[in-house]
Amino acid sequence: MLIGKKIGMTRLFDETGIDFPVTMVEAGPCLVTQLKTIKNDGYSAMQIGFIDLANKKITKPIKGHSVKTKTVAKKHIKEFPLLNDSITAGAEIKVDAVEVGQLVDVVGVSKGRGFSGVMKRHGFHGGRRSHGKNSVMRAAGSVGEGSDPSRIWKGKRMPGRFGTDTVTVRNLEIIKIDTENNYLYLKGAVPGPKNGIVYISK
Repeated sequence: MLIGKKIGMTRLFDETGIDFPVTMVEAGPCLVTQLKTIKNDGYSAMQIGFIDLANKKITKPIKGHSVKTKTVAKKHIKEFPLLNDSITAGAEIKVDAVEVGQLVDVVGVSKGRGFSGVMKRHGFHGGRRSHGKNSVMRAAGSVGEGSDPSRIWKGKRMPGRFGTDTVTVRNLEIIKIDTENNYLYLKGAVPGPKNGIVYISK
């Protein structure tokens, strides 16, 4: 129920001196840009936006949508289940909507690594480096069967595009909340590069 921007990783210490690897996320403030109702849309949900959209990028459909709901056009928009019935269009959702110690799920897009080989993409150990072998050190090796079935099995791990996948990390604990700067400190790693957009839900 929050859209955020990944700032980076650091570590925090507790009272006993134990340190925790944490990811800093600038979460919100998010604006409720639309409410979906069972009567009008067939389901109940809230649409929230994050980061104001530049004027030169506001198209007529976006402008009409924001005028209809009396809100500001946002760059990133996402639907979440409705938190409670008291929320209205135009309301702000900040980091105080969550609590320290709470477990949240974070969805992000992993770093893109381009077209990668089997060692980088799947962790293959590569070919042998001795006994006359040449140029097979990072090769995939044999990939197909013989006469039967005369094809490569579906799902075979091979070179290809690596990264830029939607990744969900579940049950990350909130270690600290900075309400002044809208920062969340989540224990562990969050998918994506710095300044990548992530979606946080209970």
